[in-house]
Amino acid sequence: MKILLSASGNKENYARAVEKLGCQAGFNDYSGEIAQYDGLILCGGADVHPRYYAQEILGSVGIDEERDSNEFVLVEKFMQTGKPIFGICRGMQLLNVALGGTLIQHLPTTENHRDKDAKTDIYHDAFARKGGLFYELYGEKLTVNSFHHQGLGELGKGLRATLLAPDGVVEGVEHTQKPYFGVQFHPERMTAETGCDGSAFFEKFVGICREMRKNI
Repeated sequence: MKILLSASGNKENYARAVEKLGCQAGFNDYSGEIAQYDGLILCGGADVHPRYYAQEILGSVGIDEERDSNEFVLVEKFMQTGKPIFGICRGMQLLNVALGGTLIQHLPTTENHRDKDAKTDIYHDAFARKGGLFYELYGEKLTVNSFHHQGLGELGKGLRATLLAPDGVVEGVEHTQKPYFGVQFHPERMTAETGCDGSAFFEKFVGICREMRKNI
């Protein structure tokens, strides 16, 4: 199995998370030849340009327009094939926008979700809704890392919020019909030592990819 990772900066943690599950990791392949991949992981990074959700820049920073353009095309191609998509941090936000949702460009409770110097992760609890994917994986409560200043606004078509921070910020979404889900935190660098092992998210995603591959 081969998983396509769209990422910037340090890619090692993402690759390690899928490779230890027996998958090959491919990076930033925007050629349009996606038949070789079984799923797509949209990784963390800078803010999505707000023009994609019909807003002006009102708090968004570090925008990478080339990456935005490439990833929206990539998401569309994977959606056309019905293959699984897993969004992490920026990736969840981009998935939400791709499905017609919006973002909050700077959370009023940013101090709850990002270190004041934006240098390291902070940690907080998140609460899962019964019947959802995250409750299935971890139960009612888990401790997540946090390094973001934006959040989901209006949810994209078909998405439901099934994991929430204490201040109401959406920490996880899943699609009601399609094999898409996303998290606002970084499970690729969550370990038991940090309070919660994030590997279950990758195991679930790879499991979905394997199941879909068997049914092709």
